[in-house]
Amino acid sequence: MSTAIITNLEKLLGGPRDGALLRYSLGNEHLKAGDFEQAARHLRAAIEADASYSAAWKLLGKALSEGSHPEEALAAYEHGILVAEGKGDLQAAKEMRVFARRVQQQLAAPDR
Repeated sequence: MSTAIITNLEKLLGGPRDGALLRYSLGNEHLKAGDFEQAARHLRAAIEADASYSAAWKLLGKALSEGSHPEEALAAYEHGILVAEGKGDLQAAKEMRVFARRVQQQLAAPDR
């Protein structure tokens, strides 16, 4: 199912609808499909289009974390927290704090 959605969304790339929401949607679908690198690529593009997109920062952190890039994930979460707080999006900031804490614990683990 995700593959068909990805194909349909990719048809919109480069057109008038190519923006933060399209890139976020593509990132989300790639994440669901387990393609963490493509997810991160599209989520970075979403943030480039709209740096205040809290949900894109949160999902970028998740894609990077699941894609075995914990340091980058932590940086995304930390930046996303600042963005979310700046917008008054307190729930997103709270969630990203929880995820950032988990990544910090992972990074501090001796068996890493």
